[in-house]
Amino acid sequence: MITLTKEQRDAIVATCIRALPDEGCGLLLGSTSGPDAVVADVVPSQNVSYSAKVYEIDSRVLLKAYRRADDEGLEVLGVFHSHTHSEAYPSPTDIAQAPDPAWHYVLVSLRDLPTVLKSYKIVNGVVSQEDVVSH
Repeated sequence: MITLTKEQRDAIVATCIRALPDEGCGLLLGSTSGPDAVVADVVPSQNVSYSAKVYEIDSRVLLKAYRRADDEGLEVLGVFHSHTHSEAYPSPTDIAQAPDPAWHYVLVSLRDLPTVLKSYKIVNGVVSQEDVVSH
């Protein structure tokens, strides 16, 4: 399960909409308790792939996020990105490129309105959806 505030959820969706026609992306900072995560902050990134089909977090954003997490006693919980024309489910590319089995992979579908936000764990190529709690 991943927990985020309504404002954080809105920030994720807004980042993805602003990136159009490319996929939007960013990182999630927070803390974990077992398999559950609580988001403390959403860190937007430019999609340095400049693509509507794949995303890549800017390496400078990634480095700053890890430094900030260390400084503030947080963790990089995972990543979010959008799918501009498909459902909020990891693509074969997303699955192949999932860098960390401990991460939460939040996906936003911009295909329809209202937007759909879902979260997944990806471990050894196996995708499992997890609950998203917004408050």
